[in-house]
Amino acid sequence: MLPPSPTPSFLHDLETRFPSRSKQIAQLSYLLWPSLPTPPTIVIHGLSSTGKSSLTSAILRDLPGPHAIVRSRECITARQLYESTLCACQEALSTDTVTAEAYLGRCESLSSLVAGLRRLFEGRQNRRDESVTADRERGGFTLVFDGVDKQREAPPGLLAALGRLGEMIPGLTIIMIVTSPRPRFLHTTGVPHINFPPYTKAESLAILAINPPTSFESISSSQHSPSRRISPAGSPAPPAFEDADDAAWVWTRFTATVWDSLAKGAARDVMQFRAVCEKLWVPFVKPIVENTYGTRDFAKLVVSKRALFQSEEVLSEGVVPKRAGEAEQTHDLPFYSRYLLCAAYLASFNPARQDPIFFMKASEKKRRRKGGGAVAGRGAKHRKIQRKLLGPQAFVLERMMAIFHAILPDTVIPTADLQTQASIATLASLRLLVRTSTAADVLEMQTKWRVNVSWGYVQTLARSVGFEIENHLAE
Repeated sequence: MLPPSPTPSFLHDLETRFPSRSKQIAQLSYLLWPSLPTPPTIVIHGLSSTGKSSLTSAILRDLPGPHAIVRSRECITARQLYESTLCACQEALSTDTVTAEAYLGRCESLSSLVAGLRRLFEGRQNRRDESVTADRERGGFTLVFDGVDKQREAPPGLLAALGRLGEMIPGLTIIMIVTSPRPRFLHTTGVPHINFPPYTKAESLAILAINPPTSFESISSSQHSPSRRISPAGSPAPPAFEDADDAAWVWTRFTATVWDSLAKGAARDVMQFRAVCEKLWVPFVKPIVENTYGTRDFAKLVVSKRALFQSEEVLSEGVVPKRAGEAEQTHDLPFYSRYLLCAAYLASFNPARQDPIFFMKASEKKRRRKGGGAVAGRGAKHRKIQRKLLGPQAFVLERMMAIFHAILPDTVIPTADLQTQASIATLASLRLLVRTSTAADVLEMQTKWRVNVSWGYVQTLARSVGFEIENHLAE
């Protein structure tokens, strides 16, 4: 016999499978428990990948009553949504103790949907009249509309009409799973709402720690045996992932590092957070596989693999994956245009007051005090953020031309001004240089410009002409 309310063991089992969702589990379980009064409509809302659909399906599977789930992302039109609803209800009722009649008609409107649902539930209503006790044990019918707020080609008032189905058909409960409901979007009051907030850092790390990697066998070759690992000093190194404790220890600290460096600002949900961790896991543990570090040398491992957490390539998704070590593609520019673009990048990311330090070719004499010794300058304040991470700044064309003539090799003869202006116009047409001022003459020396290329692009371009741009870039 079914207990009058959800038991602690029932709730604990769901909390084990869905951590950090104990409040939502208790609310939804009490609202759907067969022995308790069930509202005709329930609204579940929250952002994507917060456990709305999976938790609702798990609770409905554990309860004795029949249910049907209709996913709006699989329905292109409203008519397809109506017919999918009738087919899902028919399939769910055919597995119940009451056999539903076959549905052979068309459903093109909401009124046809209500008539079809009433025909399907006639046998269940007759069954209820015969035995009320058995019906209470079996529970009512639950119809779930997953993502119905994203329904394409939805007629006006669709959500409000679907929310009233539970009031027109006895024994039917409607659950609407939406992302961000508007106030009073059902045009009625008294509808219970269950909110699924986004996972915090501690909750996301706890979810990923449930299934940590257990070994390196899938990513290491057969020649790397854990029993033969030797540290660089010659003493036997601790075996990598000899037990599950080492796996959980490395994985937990690795996921925390990924969250602080990349996922905190880029990953929108826990699914993308796990995808980023899975992409970085194999290159991160490569030094352990190659016997360079042990499983407890996590700090050294992070320092050696810090480039993984500084690059954002793992966050970009594409059809063709980028190969390791592949340089960023650049345009096939002439010789002087490449130097012009390097000069524009230096003008955008270097402060103007430091131009004499990087580009003045004559050595500056030291000032002497009367008592002897050089004048002690003020200590430079180190910036906490690198300038190339702050974004490009606007510069005047005159300053870029001065830097261009300063970085040209001594063996190269500068070109005429007409050819240089043509090169600037070509870079502007390719959107590699962007004009930020509204001057009448775009090539006037006081016109302001801004570079529109990344650091990897200009680094590849500078290396193609043998120019070490790193030596002229301010930290």
